[in-house]
Amino acid sequence: MKNTLKILSAVVWYIGFIALSLKSYRLCVEAYALDDDLINLLFFLMMGFLLGLIKTKYIFIKSCKKNLERIEGLENPKIWQFYRVGFFIFLAVVITLGAFLSRWASGDYWLLMSVGVVDMALALALFFSGFLFFVGRNAHTTY
Repeated sequence: MKNTLKILSAVVWYIGFIALSLKSYRLCVEAYALDDDLINLLFFLMMGFLLGLIKTKYIFIKSCKKNLERIEGLENPKIWQFYRVGFFIFLAVVITLGAFLSRWASGDYWLLMSVGVVDMALALALFFSGFLFFVGRNAHTTY
């Protein structure tokens, strides 16, 4: 059952990566249509990549490890315990906020690029930290 919980956790993790990647791409394309300055676009993309690496190292790897260790420590795991209830509440709030910010930014180049960079950074952090789901047994505790 613990392996099933880890798989479900990884699926949610990577669905977030895919959703944020697509959203970031859409926002950057919309921004580029407003101002086709390639230098600005490349600058924002590099910033998103850099922020994604920072978030990976200092936030997302720790969060992923903590959840995997929590799952490993469950004595009688149930299928719904792949994340804590608080995580799902947080996820709902973040998704709602992200949708609001995307709508708010529509038509404004700088806001579109800013929200796109934040989404890109989050997507990359999810992608890079997600490797913990695939490393060998107990490897997440030694990273």
